[in-house]
Amino acid sequence: MEAIEALTSRVSGSKLVEPAPNELELHSLLSAATRAPDHGRLRPWRFIVLRGDALRRLGDLMADTYRRRDPEATPAQLDKERGKPLRAPLIVVVAAKVNVQSHIPAIEQILSAGAAAENMMVGAFALGYGCAWKTGDAAYDPDIKTALGLAPTDAIVGFMYLGTNATPPEPAPTVDIDEFVREWPA
Repeated sequence: MEAIEALTSRVSGSKLVEPAPNELELHSLLSAATRAPDHGRLRPWRFIVLRGDALRRLGDLMADTYRRRDPEATPAQLDKERGKPLRAPLIVVVAAKVNVQSHIPAIEQILSAGAAAENMMVGAFALGYGCAWKTGDAAYDPDIKTALGLAPTDAIVGFMYLGTNATPPEPAPTVDIDEFVREWPA
């Protein structure tokens, strides 16, 4: 698939099932991710790969942190939270390891990790896989960051759910770019 076609036709994955990208394909996706713009060559991106039992352990951790945030959470709410990581056969957590000593602003380091996540997402689409970029409260929870080996100053920019779409996702509606673009000065 050509780059412009992948960029202009990409849609988020729907229900994601096996197979997930194999080791060679995952390596390609991670390599594409590290080609993201990177002011100062800080290489702030970090990628944490989860599959199999690691998905279940993440689900348990997500339920535990949900319970901590909401002590009155119902069993149904906790089960829903616990099941979130099981919505795909593979998750890559994309984080920014923010170098607070650098003259490069933290926001630029986080944006670089976001661009890495986008590269991974478009690459997965180009390879024929589905990818859904998820965040939610878990992405900002300090206990989840710690469990994943991240520092409090680091930022999880997304949980990239990867797999094969169980059914083809609906094409995204066409966007009229004129609604979002203007020349300056007007």
